[in-house]
Amino acid sequence: MSDKAIEILERLVSFPSVSGLPTREIVNYIKDFLEGHGLDVILSFDDKKERANVFATIGPKIDGGVLLNGHTDVVAVEGQKWATDPFTLTKKNDFLYGRGSVDMKGFLACAMASVPTFQSLNLKKPIHLAFTFDEETGGFGMPVLLKSLKLEKICPEIIIVGEPTEMNIVTSHKGGDEMRTEITGFEVHSCNPSRGVSAISAAMKIISKIEEIGKRLANNPYKNSPFEPPYGTFNVGTIEGGAARNATAGWCNFDWEFRPMPGEDNVPIISEIEKYAEEVILPPMKSINKSANIEIITEVSVPSFDDRLSEKAANFVSEVTGKNSRGVVSFGTDAGYFSDGGYSTVVCGPGTISRAHAPDEYITIDEMDQGMKFMKDIATKLAG
Repeated sequence: MSDKAIEILERLVSFPSVSGLPTREIVNYIKDFLEGHGLDVILSFDDKKERANVFATIGPKIDGGVLLNGHTDVVAVEGQKWATDPFTLTKKNDFLYGRGSVDMKGFLACAMASVPTFQSLNLKKPIHLAFTFDEETGGFGMPVLLKSLKLEKICPEIIIVGEPTEMNIVTSHKGGDEMRTEITGFEVHSCNPSRGVSAISAAMKIISKIEEIGKRLANNPYKNSPFEPPYGTFNVGTIEGGAARNATAGWCNFDWEFRPMPGEDNVPIISEIEKYAEEVILPPMKSINKSANIEIITEVSVPSFDDRLSEKAANFVSEVTGKNSRGVVSFGTDAGYFSDGGYSTVVCGPGTISRAHAPDEYITIDEMDQGMKFMKDIATKLAG
């Protein structure tokens, strides 16, 4: 069932479409494939014209129908130990290894391979394909896509985000504030560090404050919440700074994130950290050297996805798959953007998120078959 999808997946995996890099090669491949099947393709670009979303419609050009969403970008492989080339799809038994195979080029491949099936049926409502860029780093392609949909007056009734959920229906997930803190200190010889301003010391204090707030949230979990853990979480992922062990650090940058619960107000939580840095940490730094500075940057704020508008989409997917249960996940997707835009949305796709971002990432042939069946059943329902 999935032979053509696996062939397409092999090509998709071969593109090292790491988040933030130009998308020309993978976008051109998808565009050429879709146009080769007679579809009109709409590309919507970022401001630099380096990265693009891909959009196409099969069936009648009317309101309603289903939009199938996935992202073309993948996380980097640097520092990971792979048994195979991460950008060469490698089959071992029923496993298909490669970066992005499960997150989420497998879903894209199933959607693309199903285009002839979509076209062979007399669809009463359209099926839209919307493949976005830079989901992994905060969904930067989504505002561009939503603007394009509005401009083109395209109004799907149901959104299915095909992230790997083991084909379970997900109706909610946490949000994500992707943050960066840049600290400027003042370098002096370490024989008299009190004359200098250590940016690393300032970073340590701010990180301690972040951890303190994180513990406070953990001690006040949401009652009867389906999320695990049932509270907003922080993580400091990278840190760098300083020039030498015998000099106070003249700079320090660290990247961190906050994942709020659906409905949780992230503004006062982030503001508490900003206020602490500005009013407690920065003044004594400036008293030593006026050039000292702390800048806390929100690179992107990914909206949480709640179930307020998901019922129509969830019911549709239940009718297609026969599954009636609803679930939540703690990882983020583009679903929050769609839901915020007023679209009835669910997350449902083949494979499991536990393999995503890991070395030797893989999707199974059986999971690809599940994805293909999902596509056929969606189209059959829209043709009924």
